Amino acid sequence: MANILCIETATVACSVALTSNGNVLSKKETTEKNAHSAKLTLFIDEILKENNIEYTDLDAIAISKGPGSYTGLRIGVSTAKGLCYALDLPLISINTLQSLAYGMSGVYPMGEIEGKGFVFCPMLDARRMEVYAALYNSGLEEIRETKAEIIEAASYSEFLEQSQVVFFGDGAEKCKGTIVHPNAIFMDDVLPSSGNMAMPAYQKYKQKEFEDVAYFEPFYLKDFVAGIPKVKGLR
Repeated sequence: MANILCIETATVACSVALTSNGNVLSKKETTEKNAHSAKLTLFIDEILKENNIEYTDLDAIAISKGPGSYTGLRIGVSTAKGLCYALDLPLISINTLQSLAYGMSGVYPMGEIEGKGFVFCPMLDARRMEVYAALYNSGLEEIRETKAEIIEAASYSEFLEQSQVVFFGDGAEKCKGTIVHPNAIFMDDVLPSSGNMAMPAYQKYKQKEFEDVAYFEPFYLKDFVAGIPKVKGLR
């Protein structure tokens, strides 16, 4: 039995799941803004106690590696690496967009598009009209790599002409008025969740696809740009 603690902090969602052999035993999460630093370790402690699991009973730590929020990713990765060091556990990383696609594959009404062909396009908000996005087929195989891109009317046209494309994630909402096509389907209120990491994390565990804890860094995709401090007298 592989007990894997999954941590998701790439967006506004702060989410922790206790999983066993790819199945979610328990999950705690919140979408309260700026709650990661206050809630993450608390959620971890609570979820283990509620399931009578000790830290020493864990077999691995899985982290949603990004792309996503710079601050959220730093908090999640730092916590995951700290647990791995303290407990001498392997670290597993999951692409946040891949995790979103896994989650959508379990809830999308497959009967509505049976036989028509479709792809998943998870999107995360990268501010302004830019998103982080990737494309996955119905078998959850990546058919276009993760990119940071500015969305235009012609975006994804080559895929939309061939099949239905399901857009979801917190970056999809702002693209509704730009991507207008009969094969474009938008799903609202979809955020990354630690529960979606359960199966890909377990698959990586079985294959021993572990990260180097000392050198692992989040997948930022874009360089962090600090804003101008809003303090009187500073420019």
